[in-house]
Amino acid sequence: MKIFCIASNYPSHNKSRAGALYNKENSEPTVFLKADSSLLKPGKPFFVPDWMGPIEYEAEVVVRICRLGKNIAPRFAHRYYDAVTLGIDFTARQLQDRLKAEGKPWEISKAFDSSAAIGQWVDKDRLPQLDALPFRLDINGETRQAASTAEMIWSIDEQIAHLSRYFTFKTGDLLFTGTPAGSAPVKIDDHLEGYLAEQQVLNLRCK
Repeated sequence: MKIFCIASNYPSHNKSRAGALYNKENSEPTVFLKADSSLLKPGKPFFVPDWMGPIEYEAEVVVRICRLGKNIAPRFAHRYYDAVTLGIDFTARQLQDRLKAEGKPWEISKAFDSSAAIGQWVDKDRLPQLDALPFRLDINGETRQAASTAEMIWSIDEQIAHLSRYFTFKTGDLLFTGTPAGSAPVKIDDHLEGYLAEQQVLNLRCK
């Protein structure tokens, strides 16, 4: 199983991080992968590795690949995923920033164990239009991130088409599609609840 992640895919997040405001005319999606041991399945707690420095949450729409695919045209990309959920891309932010400043790869700040939490899967046909799907993350009863997939720079189908030029998709692969503004550190005893439209799909506690 491969866990693909797209960075810098929401203008609001890019602006909050003082990053470049990417557009399709002058750039391509920024891609990184997480290890299979990064996966944190529904119902499991997230044990905060505070020895890595502040660990930030990044709420993201996640899609599940359902068939083998390579060099997929955007107009056919919707055939290659069957389910959607909300996930958390946990990030050791200070470590990531330091590694970036040093010009080094920053996988260890993103791909450590349990850093890819996912909620319950929902059949994509049971959700509103996926190119304008609202989602949000509440922490301890307070909304911390809220956006719509309509705000993405690269749509889900465009991401799949791009990735399939370089990688062969296999059944069970996952795609984290980017996060909007609002990420911040988690702490022990935080309660994270994630929603697609008004349907709760993620219920996660930090320990």
